[in-house]
Amino acid sequence: MLDEVERWLRARSWSLADRPLHQILAAKRATGQSVSVVLPALDEEATVGDIVAAIRRDLMLQAPLVDELVVVDSGSTDRTAEVAAAAGARVVHRDEILPRIPAVPGKGEVLWRSLLATRGDIVCFVDADLREFSSDFVTGIVGPLLTDADVHLVKAMYDRPLTVSGASAPGPAGAGQGGRVTELMARPLLNMHWPQLAGFVQPLGGEYAARRSLLEQLPFPVGYGVELGMLVDALHLVGLNALAQVDVGVRKHRHQDGQALGRMAAAIYRTAQLRLARGHLIRPSLTQFERGEDGFEPRTYSVDTEERPPMVEIAEYAHRKVA
Repeated sequence: MLDEVERWLRARSWSLADRPLHQILAAKRATGQSVSVVLPALDEEATVGDIVAAIRRDLMLQAPLVDELVVVDSGSTDRTAEVAAAAGARVVHRDEILPRIPAVPGKGEVLWRSLLATRGDIVCFVDADLREFSSDFVTGIVGPLLTDADVHLVKAMYDRPLTVSGASAPGPAGAGQGGRVTELMARPLLNMHWPQLAGFVQPLGGEYAARRSLLEQLPFPVGYGVELGMLVDALHLVGLNALAQVDVGVRKHRHQDGQALGRMAAAIYRTAQLRLARGHLIRPSLTQFERGEDGFEPRTYSVDTEERPPMVEIAEYAHRKVA
């Protein structure tokens, strides 16, 4: 590991205990910064309500940390929007934001559009499939941004137990095997090509917060590559010392099957490839195999390659800032 990364780990890796809530609230009052929390959601009716309710209760009603709580629904076919609204979130459908530009499927698309649907100086992203959610996730990653002006982006780090049918996998391996794409794809890519980012425990984690002034300058890969792309681009834009991570404990969520993870890994590799080459490449695809009546049958999927431009380049966003 680079000496620079070892120094960064000592200086920019924190725990929840480093910033008690009263200290974070005092910093918020002193700086006057506003905080928006965004949950990107697709068919998450089983979990989104509990997450929204916890944030609203703990960080809006009991403690005035969060100013805006928004669920961006990316086309759910279940009761995600209804459950989120009943729990106290403002629900916005992805297609209602910036309708001039037709939306495409993907998590990164939703996160990008959320910048136009929120106004907070600090934007905190939380995945909507978390179970046993604690509002410490939000205080942990928002805190450094309120207390340290030199920090621009904070990622959550945590244990990710691998669960099978709702139960933790047996043995010690289950405790740390939830981040399979991280270990098999993202971490090797970062260590080989962006070794300054090798200190991030959960580079692909969906819980992170950043200053709007940074987010609005970043391109957003529309799909699963958004977290890796954002981390790499932020490194180049603001430098390693402006990035940080906070240990928030344990993250429990719904796991993808192996083939879905393969597609995710392909999108992440493509995101890295674009940042290495910054050139025109043929739109890639990934072929996987499923056993059918006549043996193994190929299934070919396109790999997410589209990226949205920095939000500051969008006319509607610029007009809103002027207004």
